[in-house]
Amino acid sequence: MDDLERLADDIRRADTVVALTGAGISAPSGVPTFRGDDGVWDRFDEGQFAYGRFQRDPAGFWDDRVDLQRELFGDDPDPNAAHEALAAMGRAGTLEAICTQNTDGLHGVAADTVTADAAESATATTTILELHGNAQRVRCQDCGSRRDSEPIIERAAAGDLPPTCDCGGVFKPDIVLFGEQLPGAAIQRARSLARESDVFLAIGSSLSVQPAASLPRLAAETDATVGIVNLESTPYDSLADVVYREDVTTVLPRLRELVAE
Repeated sequence: MDDLERLADDIRRADTVVALTGAGISAPSGVPTFRGDDGVWDRFDEGQFAYGRFQRDPAGFWDDRVDLQRELFGDDPDPNAAHEALAAMGRAGTLEAICTQNTDGLHGVAADTVTADAAESATATTTILELHGNAQRVRCQDCGSRRDSEPIIERAAAGDLPPTCDCGGVFKPDIVLFGEQLPGAAIQRARSLARESDVFLAIGSSLSVQPAASLPRLAAETDATVGIVNLESTPYDSLADVVYREDVTTVLPRLRELVAE
């Protein structure tokens, strides 16, 4: 029995399985990473996308945000085999929750796709905690209403700067900008899930951005089996029970198959 088979066996026997995902799970879908070789921040000034800049210069912020949004999602990325494997594990009742650092919304798209294709008897659902928000939405800073981001981006691109809500409030991407705190309820829920987990999977994350990066350690402290799937080494490899430095689109479908056996 190899490491992946042992991990699958632990998942089958577990009451609670939780996954943390980072940029590496969406990179195969064509969503560029922010840091590292040819990262987005090599081409954009990250300081221009801070909350302070949004507050003092919302028009300028949105002018730049149009270009960034198109850089990130201009090719209309679809979920890949790794997203779909996690969604299928959720529908099978195997995966309790996905805590994601990504703002691309692809886990939700994958879950909807699996739901549409699933057998009628499949009723389990997976909680998706978008720790940094969802860039496919905007939120009015006055009334709090949320809308799909695409028409708002189009308005901004046409010169409607800053784009505003019917109530007169300025729209903001529904994400955590630099200088903002992560939503307290979401990170507390993620920490609780990590502590409750019997198996904790960290997938496509460098585990270098806090506080999400500390979740595998919390899981390990409560004796969960910790599995890490990431092309590069992480600061938490030494505490993991299984480490795979392979493509997530290869490892996750195989893990799903083994769990289902």
